[in-house]
Amino acid sequence: MHLEPSPRQRELIEIGRRLARERFAPRADRHDREASFPFDDYADLHREGLLGLCVPERYGGLGAGFETYCLVAEQLAQGNASTALTFNMHCLTMMMMGPIADDMAMSPAARERHEVLRAAKFREVVEDGVFYGQPHSEPVEQGETDTSLGVGGRRFGTTARKVEGGYVVNGRKFFVSLADSAPYYATPAIRLGDEPWIERTLYLKIPKDAPGVSFPGDWDPMGMRGTVSRDMVIQDVFVPDDAEVLPPGLFGALFNSFPHLFISFSATFLGLMQAAFDGAVDYLTGRMPGAPALHTEIAAKGHAVAEMLFRLETTRAIYYRAISEAQVDAPPEAVQRARVAHVAVQRAVVAVTQEAIRVCGGRALLKRYPLERYARDARAAALMRPWTEELATQQAWQTALGLDRQPTATSGE
Repeated sequence: MHLEPSPRQRELIEIGRRLARERFAPRADRHDREASFPFDDYADLHREGLLGLCVPERYGGLGAGFETYCLVAEQLAQGNASTALTFNMHCLTMMMMGPIADDMAMSPAARERHEVLRAAKFREVVEDGVFYGQPHSEPVEQGETDTSLGVGGRRFGTTARKVEGGYVVNGRKFFVSLADSAPYYATPAIRLGDEPWIERTLYLKIPKDAPGVSFPGDWDPMGMRGTVSRDMVIQDVFVPDDAEVLPPGLFGALFNSFPHLFISFSATFLGLMQAAFDGAVDYLTGRMPGAPALHTEIAAKGHAVAEMLFRLETTRAIYYRAISEAQVDAPPEAVQRARVAHVAVQRAVVAVTQEAIRVCGGRALLKRYPLERYARDARAAALMRPWTEELATQQAWQTALGLDRQPTATSGE
């Protein structure tokens, strides 16, 4: 068991830590108050090469795998959790298109075509600084894919009609992070037809300025305000064949084969827990700008600080174990640990961020300090689909009792 980051991981972790502290954190309050997208953070990500963090090295990227991505994202979240959460959408697209797709079964023809298409997409990311949103959530009634997709809760309300040279796509997405901010959106859709549903799953690159794309509605949430997650309407949008992010049929198969994909969200909330703990310590010791001098009650509050530390490090331990086991077709016990880790983070981040405010006292509720923002952002953890706390918990007990369905996923051959 390797319990220490590799030299390369340490190097990338340090880049993330430096960006979070020196660049993201000083701007986070403004983006939170304005509910504005942090374009300046993304400019820094591009400048440091991190938009290509999960792009394979042969395409000019940094070649980070799933585990390394999570370690870096944990650092970025300590500067601005909203930035880290939207960065997750981009990096998942890069990983799905790159190393995860490489481990999936594909016909030689499909793999050869995918290689050509993804090379062009990776080049745009590395050279031009483009990034991707992931509009997955859809307000549709329950259908076959809700039970057939092993991760649960994934729906296909967006349809794609095959036409000459591409597809005509229609659908409506909600909670689309990076709404009207990302150049492209990696969009799940299901092709109209009579074949088995999994063979008709598509993953398409849709430009934000494509005719028929709009982002209606307001954005004024309690937390994660810098994600700018409005609705996305896709009305008769033509998408060319070369906009396929994954070969036809591979999207559904990948979701079933790599459920660890969704614990990547937890890296953001683990980093948020660390920021809350560090913030509470800095406040109590007078190191936080604007905080009172050294607290006279610090001895009385020391026990609560220790309990926060115990919760943080216990949660980090199970999460690190889980991300180290991520792979295509992971064994059932590894998937169960992923669910445990995911729910542990969802619960702990709320407890630790709330405790940070309680320990520091009433002034910690003031917006001049970041502690109240941490507590608001933490509330989003249990709501992230497809592994919300309810869905992950249900799958955990169903698997433990042998009541889970084992879907059979074919690849995009």
